[in-house]
Amino acid sequence: MTGDVQRTSNDMCVETGNGVDCEQAVHELYHYLDGELTLTRRSEIAVHLDRCGSCSGAAEFEAELRQVIANHCRDHVPDSLRERIAASIHEEQHRHGSNEPGTD
Repeated sequence: MTGDVQRTSNDMCVETGNGVDCEQAVHELYHYLDGELTLTRRSEIAVHLDRCGSCSGAAEFEAELRQVIANHCRDHVPDSLRERIAASIHEEQHRHGSNEPGTD
């Protein structure tokens, strides 16, 4: 039964085909969602998620949570503050740029 998911007594699954079990899949879930894994490891985790409802549910929840946070938790900066920051940066760049040798 290589590649099949086996259930343990506590209903956790163990992936026997590619060496990824639930603990490993959950441990690497954030790296998986962030695209930080090698293609091979990403594929191994994807196989586990396809075969394990519990881990797949966790991955779906985390992906949806990230989307909600991205859509609703943005800081709204007033235009006046943006303008003051941009002016300060410009002034700082101008001040440091004119003090450098050879820029006169």
